[in-house]
Amino acid sequence: MNLPPNLIRLFRMVGPYKGRLLLAFIGMIITAATEPMFPAVLKVLLDKGFGGQPTFQLWLVPVAIVGIFVLRGISTFATSYLMTWITTQLLSLLRGQMFARMLDVPASYYTTNSVGKIINSMMFEVQQIVDMIRNVLTSAIRDALTVVGLMGYLIWLNWRLTIIALVLLPLTAVVVRQTGKRLRRLTREFQEVNNELTQVIEETTRANQVIKIFGGSRYEQDRFERRASKLRRYSMRMASTYAATVPITQVMAATAVAVVIVIALIQSSQNQTTVGGFVSFITAMLMLLAPLKRVAEVNGPLQRGLAAAEAVFNLIDAHPERTGGKKLAARAKGRLDFVDVGFIYPGQSQSALAGINLSVQPGETVAFVGMSGGGKSTLVNLVPEFHRASAGEIRLDGEPIGSIALDSLRAQIAMVSQNVVLFDDTLASNIAYGDVAPDRARIEAAVRAAHLSDVVARLPEGLDTMIGDNGSRLSGGQRQRLAIARAIYKDAPLLILDEATSALDTESERAVQAALDELMQGRTTLVIAHRLSTIERADRIVVLVGGHIVESGTHAGLLEKNGVYANLYHLQFAKEIAS
Repeated sequence: MNLPPNLIRLFRMVGPYKGRLLLAFIGMIITAATEPMFPAVLKVLLDKGFGGQPTFQLWLVPVAIVGIFVLRGISTFATSYLMTWITTQLLSLLRGQMFARMLDVPASYYTTNSVGKIINSMMFEVQQIVDMIRNVLTSAIRDALTVVGLMGYLIWLNWRLTIIALVLLPLTAVVVRQTGKRLRRLTREFQEVNNELTQVIEETTRANQVIKIFGGSRYEQDRFERRASKLRRYSMRMASTYAATVPITQVMAATAVAVVIVIALIQSSQNQTTVGGFVSFITAMLMLLAPLKRVAEVNGPLQRGLAAAEAVFNLIDAHPERTGGKKLAARAKGRLDFVDVGFIYPGQSQSALAGINLSVQPGETVAFVGMSGGGKSTLVNLVPEFHRASAGEIRLDGEPIGSIALDSLRAQIAMVSQNVVLFDDTLASNIAYGDVAPDRARIEAAVRAAHLSDVVARLPEGLDTMIGDNGSRLSGGQRQRLAIARAIYKDAPLLILDEATSALDTESERAVQAALDELMQGRTTLVIAHRLSTIERADRIVVLVGGHIVESGTHAGLLEKNGVYANLYHLQFAKEIAS
């Protein structure tokens, strides 16, 4: 029988625990061996203990019966404990590999895989795999051994009656085979719907304020109920398919038992079997039904686990960002050259950028402006290689960034985005994020430079105050200044500011803009800003339209040129006057 490749891969992953697996296997053998012991004891009791003087010591009866169940209890406990230890190790290993790959995949991975799907794979689907391993290795192996042991005892006891019982095995296998393919297909579809439901819950949690202010509660409730209802329907279809195997095997078992009883009565009339032999046979045969039922039921967790394994291994096997490249021996000077750079997003036919040629000198501040969708964010995201250029190349100090190790390249860059991301940790930890040995003095200096001193002074534990999920205990402006403090702390030669003052009020903006002006001194700075008044002092302003550079120059020079930038500036200035 050819095992599914993912199942073989999982078995290889538990290879390092083969010592405990061997002990668990021994426990399964002992448990299986105790099954035929009880009907064998019954045979002796009925044939030699009733109808006359017993031919054995009576104290042996409780010793034998209790001993069987004590031995079985110990072996069952040992098997369960060892298998739980192995599967929890596997669970941690799989989640660790998934999390590590999450950190390694390029940004484009998250454009085609939703957050809900990834969370569902890490939490739900990996648990399905563990349940499958536990059921396959425990139920299938132990129960298969039990079936073999009981069948061997039945053949030894009465081979003619055993032939009837053997009908169960091939018929059960047929039932399991027929339901297996349907279960696997339903499980894949179930997981897709479950991913959708997880995504709805994640989005609703993240966007609760937007939902409330725009009256989206009814819409979100309907969205949730549609997916929950669809998930319930798939659950019922899976359950009905899975449950159908049980009554079928039970009917087959009942038929076999009925036929066995008739044949045994015939044999008894011909002195071919004893009462003890008949009772022992029926007992062993009925004991055979339970492990056969569990073997049939293992098909459900097996198919669910195999379907889950596909999703889990798809993430683990996702193509990571490039590795290798040279390490930069020293701090970069900060010269950037864009040479015929072009970029097309995966799955798109139209270029987001095309023919970009631009040189940025060390310490120069270059601002990128233009209408939304012009390619500003795409261009700056190519510098830290969140995306790789589809054409041309970008050079740092004359070195193509594709030849520089990613960690070394990104160590030269600090970034403040309009979408501030903070961690549920202390203020100090967020400022010094990524530094394995934070410098308290540098943290305090970054706080002062970002004009956060008054905020820290009001916090109950100062820099050691927990700021909540994504900085939920801070205002929008405070979160933005905290992100700026993080960039100040890093002290990188390249600085990317993507709408860095977008969430600030006028007073805060003045304070932070002063800090940014100080921060940008001596650093190559790429600025994206829709509010053109914040970039008037930039060394150069580059205007992007449709992925192309259409203008470049100083603020005054571009206004004098009376082109695209001048039109944008006058339009925005008129709006500010009108407001």
